[in-house]
Amino acid sequence: MIPWLNPDTPFPPLSTALKNPNGLLATGADLSPQRLLQAYAQGIFPWFSAGEPILWWSPDPRMVLFPAELSVSRSLQKTLRKHTFEIRVDTAFQAVMSACSRAPREGQNGTWITGEMVDAYCVLHKQGIAHSVETWIDDELAGGLYGIALGQAFYGESMFARATDASKIAFVHLVRQLQRWQFGIIDCQMRTEHLARFGAREIPRSEFSALLAKLVKCNNPVTKNPWKFDDDLHE
Repeated sequence: MIPWLNPDTPFPPLSTALKNPNGLLATGADLSPQRLLQAYAQGIFPWFSAGEPILWWSPDPRMVLFPAELSVSRSLQKTLRKHTFEIRVDTAFQAVMSACSRAPREGQNGTWITGEMVDAYCVLHKQGIAHSVETWIDDELAGGLYGIALGQAFYGESMFARATDASKIAFVHLVRQLQRWQFGIIDCQMRTEHLARFGAREIPRSEFSALLAKLVKCNNPVTKNPWKFDDDLHE
């Protein structure tokens, strides 16, 4: 049986999560800022479709990227050097979430980025906890991503692209900036070949949890919202 959470019920131990499918841990509760922060600090995230109760997940193993291990292909390096784009941060958070919700995904029908999710994460954005990284081309939003920052851990949520490499460009800038800010880890949740090509890899959930226990308590070097990235990240 999957535990049902009331608003004041704590999360069960991660060890109780189902190994299949993908670490389902609990259901219920709400998407209040307090609940979301409790979840992310423990390595738990919400993922559910419209019409379903809130489902909480903690996969084992966990896909992560250590910023120093970023790998950028030669073709993408050439694109970055062309400077045919502009990177903006935290200027269109809701638009990025909405675009991510509409992005087609192989093997998936519909989206988990429901209106309820958008509203909840926009609250975190206003609190300086959720952030968007955006690629703009000819003053049009061409791609980007969003996620959560706690201490020196960043939790990637979703990305989208309307132009070739637009989401990749945003991702590379994010990783390079987080490395400069001494973030220790980027959570990628579950394995994809796309993220593996950037150097992301799977680690045991126990190792991930131990890292989070240290990193979320660290002082965040950038606590102001909106974020501002260094201008030379693409060089």
